[in-house]
Amino acid sequence: MLTLKYITENTAEVIARLAKKNFDGTVVIAQVIELDNARKAAQVQVDNASAEMNNLSKEIGMLFKEGKHEAAAKAKERTVELKETIKEIGDQQTEAERKLNELLVQIPNLPHESVPTGKHAEDNLIERTGGEMPTLPADAVPHWDLAKKYDLIDFELGVKISGAGFPVYKGKGARLQRALINFFLDNAREAGYLEIQPPYVVNAASGYGTGQLPDKEGQMYHCDLDDLYLIPTAEVPVTNIYRDVILNESELPIKNTAYSACFRREAGSYGKDVRGLNRLHQFDKVEIVQIQHPDKSYETLTEMVNYVQTLVEKLELPWRILRLCGGDMSFTSALTFDFEVYSAAQERWLEVSSVSNFESYQANRLKCRFKGGDKKPQLCHTLNGSAMALPRIVAALLENNQTSEGIRIPKALIPYTGFEMID
Repeated sequence: MLTLKYITENTAEVIARLAKKNFDGTVVIAQVIELDNARKAAQVQVDNASAEMNNLSKEIGMLFKEGKHEAAAKAKERTVELKETIKEIGDQQTEAERKLNELLVQIPNLPHESVPTGKHAEDNLIERTGGEMPTLPADAVPHWDLAKKYDLIDFELGVKISGAGFPVYKGKGARLQRALINFFLDNAREAGYLEIQPPYVVNAASGYGTGQLPDKEGQMYHCDLDDLYLIPTAEVPVTNIYRDVILNESELPIKNTAYSACFRREAGSYGKDVRGLNRLHQFDKVEIVQIQHPDKSYETLTEMVNYVQTLVEKLELPWRILRLCGGDMSFTSALTFDFEVYSAAQERWLEVSSVSNFESYQANRLKCRFKGGDKKPQLCHTLNGSAMALPRIVAALLENNQTSEGIRIPKALIPYTGFEMID
């Protein structure tokens, strides 16, 4: 959430930068400023009325001592009026603050100056590429056919048990999943991240804290009876560890990693782009999260992007990094880099990771701050990244490594799978 101070002091800049995300902030920013002015005016009235009431309270005692009972009675009547006025204005102020907060949480984060202008994924910029494109046998098939051929993933059984988008992994398919999770967690731990095992459900306050609510409410599975949400990513519970926390500056950066199942409704998803593992309602992912000093967050973003690059390189996958344009960025992000790997049998690039700097946007919602020396607490910067999401990694691994003898396992994964081939 943008700070009210920044909006009121930099109104024209805020509107201009929001336009880069294709968000017209003219009306909502004007409403925010109007409500803020009303809130401030109400506070002045409350302060004045309170000061008058305090003075009258002191006078009443003196008037009684001096025998001026009529004047004292009038003063008491005035204090009753002031109490009613303070309550009435206080209620108006509370309502203005409620409406103000409702507006603030609907305003996206401001994009960083390096974010390219654009509306769609086609407008994203390719930062760099790497890896070798595989040469597939003539009879190469996409991963959903390979999964059936080698009895790795049963999509139809998932439909029977839960519905579309909930596959059942079997045998070496299940072992490959577990191997990738452990591989990603071990790499993160070696890179200095503390492993966390978070809950898979969160309350509404946590969803608001990281910005999934109200923006992505329709995309989250909601448990009505308990008013809890299934997590769309481990980012939500892990980042919320630091909600309402004041850290010592010496503790920064905080580096956490977590594996979790992720749940996304993905309403409206259909067609060839969602076949097989391309888009699921439940999938596995390892997340990395950092809480950092504002002066160092972009240096940290570069470090995180470079770290994710090492993962796709170890998996021997063709990859590319995209700098997302304003129209393709998330609601909460200031700058995002997406990783895509090439899926040879489908002949298309698949997004497997998104690494973002949220600057102070999430921290302001979370009230996640740090304090150094005698300085007042200030907002942290938060960053996170997929390191990595499994489904499309698995799709690319299966397709790109298919041979006449079976599916080859990348060298870095063999210690985790316990087998070199799927045959």
